[in-house]
Amino acid sequence: MGESIFECTVLTWLKQVGDFVDIDDMIVEVATDKIDTEIGASHQGIIKEILIPVGGPAFIGKPICIIEIEGNKTEEITLPIETVAEELETQMESIKTEITFEEKTANNATRFYSPLVKNIAKAEQIAMQELESIAGTGLDGRVTKNDILAYLEVRNTQNIAVSDEIIEMDRMRKIIAERMVFSKQTAPHVSSFVETDMSKVVAWREKNKASFKEKHQQNLTYTPILIWAVAKAIKDYPMINVQVQGDKIIKKANINIGMAVALPNGNLIVPVIHQADKLSLLELTKKINDLTSRARENKLKPDDLEGGTYTVSNIGTFGNVMGTPIIVQPQVAIMAFGVIQKKPAVIETPEGDFIGIRSKMFISHSYDHRVVDGSLGGMFVKKVSDYLEAFEGGD
Repeated sequence: MGESIFECTVLTWLKQVGDFVDIDDMIVEVATDKIDTEIGASHQGIIKEILIPVGGPAFIGKPICIIEIEGNKTEEITLPIETVAEELETQMESIKTEITFEEKTANNATRFYSPLVKNIAKAEQIAMQELESIAGTGLDGRVTKNDILAYLEVRNTQNIAVSDEIIEMDRMRKIIAERMVFSKQTAPHVSSFVETDMSKVVAWREKNKASFKEKHQQNLTYTPILIWAVAKAIKDYPMINVQVQGDKIIKKANINIGMAVALPNGNLIVPVIHQADKLSLLELTKKINDLTSRARENKLKPDDLEGGTYTVSNIGTFGNVMGTPIIVQPQVAIMAFGVIQKKPAVIETPEGDFIGIRSKMFISHSYDHRVVDGSLGGMFVKKVSDYLEAFEGGD
């Protein structure tokens, strides 16, 4: 599942109890915080028991089902003793919490509450005073499960107008929200901006995109050129290509550039171009087109999302002039490229200055001010701009 993945969520069981499976038959679909994927059977035999229900967490290295193998033996994978101890400790903590809640109930309640109702109240942070106010329809006015759920439905929608639409966040949106908040809480963000003259890049692409498509069967977009410039600038300023671990700065050996891709459902995903500095413009184009296509078809592999050291976002594709994106942790910087626009500009020549039409683009660079000072952050984005303004066709 990738070196940084420790658990996933079971989405669908593709095989059921009683089904025969061969080695590597796909038996379950799981989701991590980055990607959905299918898992194959480790043994040949008959599924005797499913240990993780749909929606439940599956931890890396722990069993998810029991398969009966040849000879009427059962390949029952048991948990290590330390794992059992941890789970018992967790259960004891849960019991302590339940006792605490029961003690409060016994001291303050005027009526009996079932364990189920108390668990719901605890999960929804309903204080005893509030619980006492709920009208009960059970025996002797007791609050039933339906009573408390009906109360919660009303309480949770009191501030929502009748015409408002309630939209539940999907799994990926919840993860994005959590990671964005975590990044802002972790890194003090500072941004620097430059306006770049993209006239050479625009002219070269317009001149070559048709022949490029005919020769290589690849669409030539601006993204490979932008990433080409970023990779070259990182080699000039390698302290942008770092990560923070506690009070240590980890200088990454490889330049692995992530690129934000908008999915059809509106969410974003960041596939990674590994060792981008070692790829030619043609190789970058092929890699970017492949990753973008597979991202939008939900066909990325875990390795496609691992190991990023720097991230770019081409917000110009949405018509945006500039933006200040949030850093992808544990990286320390991210760059956003705005829309390319024709503008009147002063052009300096040996014969004198004159006004001309140039293709201009804003670049914004957001960086972690704990380890990237304004001088480094500003010089880096200026170097990217310099490479784009001097572009002659890449290497």
